[in-house]
Amino acid sequence: MAISTKSASMSISPRAGDLLTRVAETPDLETALWKVLSDYIELKIQSLRDEIRQFETKWEMSFAEFSEKFGDGSLAVDPYTYDVERDFWAWEQATTLLQHYEAFQS
Repeated sequence: MAISTKSASMSISPRAGDLLTRVAETPDLETALWKVLSDYIELKIQSLRDEIRQFETKWEMSFAEFSEKFGDGSLAVDPYTYDVERDFWAWEQATTLLQHYEAFQS
């Protein structure tokens, strides 16, 4: 099976094509692929929002506030401990990825 767009063309195995059309509940392969990708993006966005919400609850602030306090040393804890730095990098990654996936949605 082949999927082509104005800019690219790709082939997938008949088995993968069958799975895509069954999962998406549509006989059109291209529509099925777009539906599966769209659903994946929605799930990814929800997962990232949940992760961000957990950090906001834990630290009782937004990432922007956390980042500012991290940078100027005004967090109530030592910003250079492993746990705080790990939260900073994970939170920053989740925030960046959320923006990335939300851009695909629009």
